Amino acid sequence: MKSNPASKEKAFLFQVRGTELLQFLMLNLHSKPENQMKKSHIIAIVIIALAVAAILSTVADSSTYASFRVAAEHPSKTYHVVGKLNKEKPQDYNPHADANLFSFYLVDNEGAEKKVVLQKAKPQDFDKSEQIVVVGKVQDDSFVASDVLMKCPSKYNNPKEDMKATTSLR
Repeated sequence: MKSNPASKEKAFLFQVRGTELLQFLMLNLHSKPENQMKKSHIIAIVIIALAVAAILSTVADSSTYASFRVAAEHPSKTYHVVGKLNKEKPQDYNPHADANLFSFYLVDNEGAEKKVVLQKAKPQDFDKSEQIVVVGKVQDDSFVASDVLMKCPSKYNNPKEDMKATTSLR
């Protein structure tokens, strides 16, 4: 059988071009800078989107400072209410019955009084606090707090100066 030189040449060219094409594709697919650049852009966009989502969720969860009146108008929203402890009304805390239940009466900055139910143990030095911030929501006739922040008297006050100020007023 005689082989046609033209067909041999075509087969050889096909073989050479096929391997050249395969080598060209392998080199360009694995080391194409445009593809790597696109991947890095996509990764950067995903990271930026996650950061924006985290910031927005933090801002949406943050509560605002308000009075009992405003908190009662929007019972589904969490508020910080600033006030003073009403020491004339009882504080209910029985650690033997429920160590995570403490109730007291708070007068907010507008003068409104409401019973506060804290779903935690009674904080240490609670009775000494000058100002109290309760964080929670209004439910029925009381304010259900998830947290309490207290401003206690400063240990840096000079008691001798406080005594002079009170005696000079007399």
